[in-house]
Parts: sequence; C-alpha cells; structure tokens
Amino acid sequence: MKHFVGANRGQSTFLPYDLEEWLPENHLARFIVEIIDKLDLTSIYTKYRGTGTAAYDPKLLLGLLFYGYSTGVFSSRKLEAATYDSVAFRFIARNQHPGHDTIATFRKRFLGEIKGWFMEILLIGKEMGLVKLGNAYLDGTKLQANASKHKAMSYD
Repeated sequence: MKHFVGANRGQSTFLPYDLEEWLPENHLARFIVEIIDKLDLTSIYTKYRGTGTAAYDPKLLLGLLFYGYSTGVFSSRKLEAATYDSVAFRFIARNQHPGHDTIATFRKRFLGEIKGWFMEILLIGKEMGLVKLGNAYLDGTKLQANASKHKAMSYD
C-alpha cells in the first residue's frame, strides 16, 4: 500500500509563530534588515511631525525598497502585494502591510537620501564579498532590417 503525506487544511496554523524562523540565517532579507539598523536615519526621523496617525517606521519602508530593488520588484503596488505573499518581504515588514501610496510617498519624499543609503549598502556588500560592482554597457546601434515574410523565408 502506498503512503502519502497529506495536508491538514483544518489546522489553525501552518507557519512558525516567530518570523525569525521563516528565513534561513544567510538570507538577503536578513542582511538588508541588519544593515539598515546600522544606518543613521536621523535626517528622516526629524522630518516627521509626530501628529496624526502613527506612521510606519522609515527603517521598515527603506527595507522594503532596498529588498525590492535587489530582487527586481520596483512597483509600489507589487511591494505592497509582496508583504502579503512573500516570506522575505513579510519578514522585512515585520508582518505589517504598508499601502502602495505610503511606499510611493516615502520614496518620492526621501529620494535623495535613499540614493545615498543605497550606495552605502552596495559598498558594504562589496566589502563583505556579497556584491560585485562593475559597469554595464548597452549598445544602441540601429540596424536597418527587412522582416517581411517574403524576405525572411526561402522556398527551397
């Protein structure tokens, strides 16, 4: 008789209770959270007034942006969706789900500072041997082509 491992869909939880257990120790998301904790973000914190509803921690939003940039997720809407779908994004967001408007506003408001910190993170990653920096070149040569079906195929 064959034996199968099944899933108990009536089970109350499938994942570990602690977000720390969701990712391996050497995961990129852990690296980004660790590096952002070491950055000096006082220039951002001083720009918040402290009135109204509580804002998301800039470290959380910065982590989402940097991890998104590192993994090819650039859209604010996709970053928001990833906080629900991806374990790594959920880990960085500390199980919070900032809206796409919040992420886009943060990016636009602090773009100058973000560029500087992104360069710092890349340099730290290079020192640790995690990142290889170099130049990427694109060739913009224009060629004249004839892609008509009569020129592209042979009757032989």
